Amino acid sequence: MRNQDELSQGAKQRFVETAARAKNPLESLSYQSYKAPSGQEFKLICRAKSDADSKLLKWAFKLAETNVGPYYKQLKMGWQPKIKAAELNKNWARYLVAQNEQKENVAYAMFRFDMDHGDSVLYCYEMQVAAEYRRQGLGKFIMSTLEDCARLWHLEKVMLTVLNNNDASICFFKQLGYDKDEISPDVLEQADYQIFSKSMLS
Repeated sequence: MRNQDELSQGAKQRFVETAARAKNPLESLSYQSYKAPSGQEFKLICRAKSDADSKLLKWAFKLAETNVGPYYKQLKMGWQPKIKAAELNKNWARYLVAQNEQKENVAYAMFRFDMDHGDSVLYCYEMQVAAEYRRQGLGKFIMSTLEDCARLWHLEKVMLTVLNNNDASICFFKQLGYDKDEISPDVLEQADYQIFSKSMLS
């Protein structure tokens, strides 16, 4: 097992910067397609924000609004479309998008490479699957691809945020080996979300 604690902050930062500079950080992975148990095949494409067209970004926003908007509305923070749209349009954003055989977008993850509390991480901000394509292993495959990407670039962990009231999402990520990160808000902070992570060092 690699002991990343022995690495300096500068070395960790260089790993992050190297990954962020890569035009396609998943290029060396065999992630190009996924065949579901149903027989359907999905092609995965990776886009930087600068390479993503406005149609893709609008679709990503609408899918997030459909999937998690209702959960946000139940919380004190509410659903804030302008803030969510701004997040999805960040210059550093990366998109891993799954397309069906008709080349229609059906799922995506939005992520970035970053330093977080001294750790080098791949942070997954969104992972959304269209309702009709769920329960086919597509979300699991997308997350495993991101994990492989994190390992490829020598990052310490994959991190993500889950809403407290989204039990299905919490259960999904726990099944994949994610658990509450040490920087996740504690009970006294009364946050509407938790931060999950999974180590990539094993």
